[in-house]
Amino acid sequence: MRAFSQAPVLFPFIEMILLFCICLSCLSRYSSAKTNDGPIIGKYFMKLRAATLREANLRVGHTGGQKRTPVLSIRRRYWLIWLCVGSKGVLAQEVNSPKPNRSTYIAASYVKFLESAGARVVPVMINQTVEEYTALFNAINGMLYPGGGVSIISSGYQRAAKILYELAIQANKKGDYFPVWGTCLGFEQLTSLTSGNTVLSYTNTRGGSLPLNFTDEIKDSRMFKGFPAELMKDLASEPLTEISHRWSLALLSYNTNDELKKFYKVLSTNTDGKTEFVSTVEAYDYPIYGTQWHPEKNAFEWTKPFIPHSRSAVKTTFYMAEFFVSEARKNFHRFESEEAESKALIYNYSPVYTGNKSGFEQIYFF
Repeated sequence: MRAFSQAPVLFPFIEMILLFCICLSCLSRYSSAKTNDGPIIGKYFMKLRAATLREANLRVGHTGGQKRTPVLSIRRRYWLIWLCVGSKGVLAQEVNSPKPNRSTYIAASYVKFLESAGARVVPVMINQTVEEYTALFNAINGMLYPGGGVSIISSGYQRAAKILYELAIQANKKGDYFPVWGTCLGFEQLTSLTSGNTVLSYTNTRGGSLPLNFTDEIKDSRMFKGFPAELMKDLASEPLTEISHRWSLALLSYNTNDELKKFYKVLSTNTDGKTEFVSTVEAYDYPIYGTQWHPEKNAFEWTKPFIPHSRSAVKTTFYMAEFFVSEARKNFHRFESEEAESKALIYNYSPVYTGNKSGFEQIYFF
């Protein structure tokens, strides 16, 4: 039997938000190192909506002959309004008459983001049972909730995110190190899950790039600990972080919410000229992280003129990916067999070029 790949795996889950999960192969097949050399991250799938298909010039049920086996786990929720319009460019939602295996999608930039740091990706489907999510949780090494446009209050994405979030909290309390990451809509979903309420405010932030206004908490942060001093200086002075959302966690809302204040430390803020909002967080006692901005886009998306592609911008993408995947390496969950792992990977699918018709250069259709 061949040995498992030493590359970490990421899982995408889609509904309206993407979720990444990291997984490890059978532990016995790896070295006795103190870190996992083959993390697998999961992503949530996103439901396709008619607009997504129109912009990609694809029919429901047609993916250019691509394979149909889901792999990444990306989750998306629809907030009745676009939470992250530029995040994916096109957000997957339900279509009037969806056909089997063609109702969801994943933006390839999230997959590339995780793979660039040595992880593999697996998809996490919505509308699964608690038992199925629990089994998946025990096979992966981390989760990523990506940006999108679904509801963070009531959706298949929200339900799955809540189940997996609670599993992560329980695991970490028992000493089972399991990292969770939320980007844009995923960040917003995390604030909702932690606070138990919707605490977002409308902001004029649909598209653009900004420097980060770092707080004093940055000096003790885990997320930015390995960043070069020069890159930190650039992040604070140059517009290296792309934003494309309509709803933000206002700093005032954070400061007046006890649940959020005791759970997350604010690493950076930004402003739309009227409202100062939280843009980067990390939990005090858990490996849970969130960015309102999109670290994956700098290196892998070229569909918007305001996405930064400078040397420092691209370095930001890779340092963020390296950090999250390094967190996943501390977890030793694994699939029950090599065959089960192989069937779950994103490699079973091929991305479709959509950059000339949508907000994403490439999309995985399922």
